[in-house]
Amino acid sequence: MEQRRNFLPIMDWLKSYQLEWLRCDLVAGLTTSAVVIPKAMAYAAIAGLPLVVGLYTSLVMLVVYAILGTSRLLSVTTSSTIAILAAGILTSVAPAGDPTALLIASATLSLLVGVFLVAGGALRLGAVANLISDPVLSGFKAGIGLVIVLDQLPKLLGVHITKAGFFRDIVDIIRHLPETSLATLMLALAMLALMLGLEHFAPRLPAPLITVAVGIAASAFAGLDRMGISLVGTVQSGLPGFVLPDFYLLEQLWPAALGIALMSFVETAAAGRAFILKGTPPPVANRELLATGMGNLVGSLFQIMPGGGGTSQTAVNMGAGARSQVSGLVTAAVIVATLLFLAPLFGLMPNATLAAVVVIASIGLVSPAEFRAIRNVRTMEFRWALIAAAGVMVLGTLKGLLVAVLVSMVGLIVRANTHPLLVLGRKPGTNVFRPLTPEHPEDETFPGLLLLRPEGAIYFANAPRLGQQMRMLIEKVAPQVLALDLSAVPDLEYTALRMLTEGEETLRERGISLWLVAMNPDVWTVIERSQLGERLGRAQTFFTLEQAVTQYQQHNRGTTEARDV
Repeated sequence: MEQRRNFLPIMDWLKSYQLEWLRCDLVAGLTTSAVVIPKAMAYAAIAGLPLVVGLYTSLVMLVVYAILGTSRLLSVTTSSTIAILAAGILTSVAPAGDPTALLIASATLSLLVGVFLVAGGALRLGAVANLISDPVLSGFKAGIGLVIVLDQLPKLLGVHITKAGFFRDIVDIIRHLPETSLATLMLALAMLALMLGLEHFAPRLPAPLITVAVGIAASAFAGLDRMGISLVGTVQSGLPGFVLPDFYLLEQLWPAALGIALMSFVETAAAGRAFILKGTPPPVANRELLATGMGNLVGSLFQIMPGGGGTSQTAVNMGAGARSQVSGLVTAAVIVATLLFLAPLFGLMPNATLAAVVVIASIGLVSPAEFRAIRNVRTMEFRWALIAAAGVMVLGTLKGLLVAVLVSMVGLIVRANTHPLLVLGRKPGTNVFRPLTPEHPEDETFPGLLLLRPEGAIYFANAPRLGQQMRMLIEKVAPQVLALDLSAVPDLEYTALRMLTEGEETLRERGISLWLVAMNPDVWTVIERSQLGERLGRAQTFFTLEQAVTQYQQHNRGTTEARDV
């Protein structure tokens, strides 16, 4: 039940805050900042924005979420998925790459994302987090991961290409391989090896921060720029300035903003559900929409990119012992210190180092083990995951997101329309009715009585298929009575009811009676109010299958012997 004692969730957790938690939150906040800072800058680079925008985003989102968020562990900054989605639209509205135009477009995009998220919270659309199924989300993220890695590959090689789409970019990179900068490649390999080694052999250390620090130190003391290795360049210092969104861009940006808002909430909700302190309530979906939405709305005035919760930094936050949202405020304080005192140092960072951090952060989105697990369980969902991944690579990220949503919706429709229609028999010596199978040839059936059990809601889309299956079974068995066990039917839609009514008329003309059994109250109410309910009355409706069978046997003088259908 979604309720809080206070409008501001911070008032809830502050009341129960214990002083001994403070040390844990300080340590967790400092540790998480070591991951958030380099990754936030990397995500800004993915979006084609100045690196400092990633820090602005993390600062605003962390502070606003600490006040309005309902998860004690969630670290809300931004993510690689959001960054690549933002990049797709920002490059189209600011094609010249003008920093001022990009910042205004990013602020406007964040404003729209915030509006959509807040509106979703106000309309209580928290269930939208389930709009994309897990297999499809896995495929979508894998596609995103491959796109990001390919996007960073030229920086690892020290070459420049003109982006033209995933597969054409692969061809272009291969064409430019002879131009590879050996010094840049060697540095990139060293950075990748360092980060992978730290993550494998010293997982508790902040591998991204150490990698960035080593890259900056190498640049400062070895003069890497003199070797032809490109550097990040000037990183703006100081706190974010005030900027107004450009409302003339709203028409161009709103479709992308809607997709980013959906993905932001899906990722935020997934991370919030995955990391919960024992004994604390789970995040409240509609409050999470409001919290992330307000973060984007406030941040749109301070030069941010769209933001949301992230799994990797939340995992670090929990692993470091965070107990409350205070850890997020500590991380925000470290970001402020970085903006005020350390920003010039980041300008010495080689682009290859930044690319290495991005690649390692993004490659985790591609999980072959997850694909294998999906394939081992459900081949159809495995195909959906592949379609979602291919959609991102072939159509681009925004259209790929649409493909992911459509695939999920198609999958939902397919599953809803393929519920089984079971032919039932009775286990000998009991009142247990179960589907007839070759494994139980001894199960009893009753000459002239056909027992069927449809499963799942019956509505306009699946009613014709069920009707066709029933007609085929009726032709095969030629029963005197068709008894429908509706115990597994939670809802009967009007179109389906009308088709059932017409079917009953056809059966009656052929001398076959329709009996309805074990209806739940909702289904019974629908039928009782209809013409079908008037015709059947109480005489042809039963509480249990056992009652229906007993009535049938008594009607046939109780002499019918069981036989197989």
